[in-house]
Amino acid sequence: MSITLDGQELFDNQQLEFEFGSISRDSIERTVAGLDGVVNIDLGRRGRMIKQKGALKAKSIACINQKINDISAFINGDTHTLITSDGENIADLRMDSFKVTKKRTAGGGVAVDYQIVYTQLMV
Repeated sequence: MSITLDGQELFDNQQLEFEFGSISRDSIERTVAGLDGVVNIDLGRRGRMIKQKGALKAKSIACINQKINDISAFINGDTHTLITSDGENIADLRMDSFKVTKKRTAGGGVAVDYQIVYTQLMV
């Protein structure tokens, strides 16, 4: 099974790995006149960070650049759904960054290593 983002097969399954961060909480701390200490208001659970690392392959530099542009288009502030090769459905993802770390020639084509950082807004 392939990996999809909003139903589009953008990623190769080569050297793909995910790193799931922990869910965070948020709070507000305020001082109040007449009280010793602070008042802490718990704002509840917040999102978590998810990192995706992998490699993309294509037959030419033009094709790899098109793949990079297609993935970069998801850095738009909208939420997206990622379905992993295991069938896990990860919803409410905002793509925060897409970084190409290394370009190289590979077996009659071009390959790039990349890292994507998502924030899962609702957990």
